[in-house]
Amino acid sequence: MVDILHRIGVVSSPERLYDALTTVDGLAAWWTEETTGEGEPGGELQFRFAQGGFDMKVLETRPKELVLWEVVDGPEEWVGTRVRFDLKVAGDYTIVLFRHEGWREPVEFMYHCSTKWGTFLMSLKKLLETGTGDPAPRDVQISDWH
Repeated sequence: MVDILHRIGVVSSPERLYDALTTVDGLAAWWTEETTGEGEPGGELQFRFAQGGFDMKVLETRPKELVLWEVVDGPEEWVGTRVRFDLKVAGDYTIVLFRHEGWREPVEFMYHCSTKWGTFLMSLKKLLETGTGDPAPRDVQISDWH
């Protein structure tokens, strides 16, 4: 198994960052505008993009500390993987340690997804620091797969 890993620091309170990861409005403001569902443990979130989408079961949340999802529907390579956001405070920053864990192998799609996760994490940072993110469909187009 292999994982996608990223670390970003956001000049924001952990409470605001946690809300951006657990509420439909927060998620729609940095990842994809087409977000629906319930962000509490046991709930499911649906994320839609022009090319398809993902459904995530919310496994665990701890305010200001952790958000953990399991992919229950979407591309074959994603189903059964987990998406994890660990939060910690360091000075003026809330640090996000991001993992998309449990990929069976590092296929080309994983390379693409790693880059896209990086762009969306920067959208999250931008949202919390400036008030405006770059969610799909306004996200950075990185290749023919967008």
